[in-house]
Amino acid sequence: MTSSAPSRPPLLRFAPSPTGYLHIGNARSALFNGLYARRHGGRFMLRYDDTDLARSKPEYAAAIAEDLAWLGITPDLVISQSQRLSLYDAAAEDLRAAGRLYPCYETADELDRRRKRQLARGLPPIYDRAALKLSAEDRAKLEAEGRRPHWRFLLEPRVVAWTDLIRGDAHVDCASLSDQVLIREDGTYLYHLPSVVDDAATGVTHIIRGEDHVTNTAVHIQIFQALGAALPAFGHHNLLTTASGEGLSKRLGHLSLRGLREAGVEPLAVAALATLTGSSDAVRPVASLDELAGLVDLAHVSRAPAKFDEHDLDTLSARTLHQLPYQAVAGRLAALGIGGGEAFWLAIRSNLSKLDEARLWDDIVRGPIQPVITDPDFAETAASLLPAEPFDATTWKSWTAAVQAATGAKGKALFMPLRQALTAQDHGPELAALLPLIGRDKALRRLKGESA
Repeated sequence: MTSSAPSRPPLLRFAPSPTGYLHIGNARSALFNGLYARRHGGRFMLRYDDTDLARSKPEYAAAIAEDLAWLGITPDLVISQSQRLSLYDAAAEDLRAAGRLYPCYETADELDRRRKRQLARGLPPIYDRAALKLSAEDRAKLEAEGRRPHWRFLLEPRVVAWTDLIRGDAHVDCASLSDQVLIREDGTYLYHLPSVVDDAATGVTHIIRGEDHVTNTAVHIQIFQALGAALPAFGHHNLLTTASGEGLSKRLGHLSLRGLREAGVEPLAVAALATLTGSSDAVRPVASLDELAGLVDLAHVSRAPAKFDEHDLDTLSARTLHQLPYQAVAGRLAALGIGGGEAFWLAIRSNLSKLDEARLWDDIVRGPIQPVITDPDFAETAASLLPAEPFDATTWKSWTAAVQAATGAKGKALFMPLRQALTAQDHGPELAALLPLIGRDKALRRLKGESA
């Protein structure tokens, strides 16, 4: 990624709410942060933004961890905001003491009616700060009526500017924004305050997130400053959409990381498409996250929406599989009960679209299979010319040359009957590589039409 290396090892974070399964749009943010940390020798933190206790579920938190592990992103630190409430309480008290957090008593219906009146008068629908005009007696009376305040952060009416890691010079005029609600009537925290407090407390140095957070960043910068905390660097990437331009959501189960994993999509293909789509760098297969970290360049990320096409993912997944070294798949093959070692993998990988398709070729190599004999005389002649072992990479060429000389068959008429006899398939990996794996005994029996 293009940017000057930070003066200290960076700490980046991915902060999902455990209220659903991650989709590929979430993976984009996680990967941008994880890959930046990887490239710069930094650390990557998984932070569960789970202050919404009603909607946050432990099963979703577990699923998020599984999805990140599948992508190859292992956090160096994991924290949960639900376990850090005392930090937010202390920060809220500091903001109250500084006059930056004030109580408001309007109901949701009252605020909605007020916004509609403002719009009808051609005014921007921002909060009018009526609560600041309440006296202590007014507040006591409202609370005696059973009202409980929500608490807003008092924004300074100024332009907040920063140098964005992706967008360059960025600014937001906070005079055009409503004072954000930081604490609900029931005392629970919304997103903003816990996010800033944790970023400051854990020493986050860089925050890379979707462009839908640009306005939030201006608010957060003011909260950082009000708390006397150092500012991290910010970057806002464009958002992934479906191929038709729709936004992604947790409801799109077929684009969830869990769904893609169950469909057998290669995680490195997901990572490459999630990060390289919508940039000036061509989407291409990679052999490792280290390689991808060297390709992802924040300066090349476009401002336009990035369209994600599932069909492109299928193609990229197959291309990724075709160039993976044996060491990258050995454990996964073993988990599928597939042996054969590196020679087997190198022989079959270019014919796979999903890894589990290797089972078919493992069964064919190890047998038994029922061969397909279309011309018994041809097969008998081929069997009589089968060389003695040991077989090597040259055996297939010398054998087929002898069969061609004896039968006059060439091209498809030569190779297809041999493929069908040896594999019971009419397509597949190069037989020059498969024949030594099948071995002479099984090959001879299959050419005789026997199950072997």
